[in-house]
Amino acid sequence: MEILRYVAFSSDPSGGNPAGVVLDATGVDDKAMLATAADVGYSESAFVVPSADGTLDVRYFSPLAEVPFCGHATIATAVAHAERHGTGRLSLRTQAGPVTVTTDRTADGTVVATLVSVAPRTAPIGEAELAELLAILGWAAEDLDPALPPRVAFGGAWHPVIAAASRERLAELDYDMAALAELMAREDWTTVDLVWRESATVFHARNPFPPGGVVEDPATGAAAAAFGGYLRELELVAPPATLTIHQGADMGRPSTITVTVPAGPDTGIGVTGTAVRI
Repeated sequence: MEILRYVAFSSDPSGGNPAGVVLDATGVDDKAMLATAADVGYSESAFVVPSADGTLDVRYFSPLAEVPFCGHATIATAVAHAERHGTGRLSLRTQAGPVTVTTDRTADGTVVATLVSVAPRTAPIGEAELAELLAILGWAAEDLDPALPPRVAFGGAWHPVIAAASRERLAELDYDMAALAELMAREDWTTVDLVWRESATVFHARNPFPPGGVVEDPATGAAAAAFGGYLRELELVAPPATLTIHQGADMGRPSTITVTVPAGPDTGIGVTGTAVRI
């Protein structure tokens, strides 16, 4: 396999979220994909198998397990594909469902990719599970923003959305990694989407990711898609809306994610970013 390494949601290799990309993983089995992801060591690596109809079958592996969908690795894959084969529209088959990605080149030559997620949805989070999650994070009820109620949100993978009442609360991330990993495995959560609302359309996020073997993810496209669906479903934004999510700054890897929330309850959420080869 040819293993490429890209940073997604940043034009600076020192920022964003790194991902491994294999543009042709034909004939590679699950065991080899997992071993490769572990060897690469990033939070996710994407493995692409081109099909005769032009659709790309894509699978995503963290160093510890396969996940159904990964936004930053999708953006990285699309940019890598565009740099090799030209910009345009790609149709992906993922374990979460069909995802489309469109790439274009800006005036300065930067390749920008926009994915459209599967239809998002939300579900309540149980009182016991919420209490356990907050205890692990060391958060109290008064640390929460009542305008953004806790929910579990889906945009290809499941993420509890927990909103902080202040930027200071979001900045203080200290949790029991083993305990959170056990809770997330039990509930089938991929990351925890901790957010703070700066303005009507600007948010800051942090994403603990112990199922992937890392304390924190610096840019989480799947969580951004889920969050866009959460905001639309709870009528916390007026679609069509364009949102900016800043992530990774507190861990020294600043990332910028643009989220497009269209009207219509069953329409996918757009997630836009660039990527640069490491």
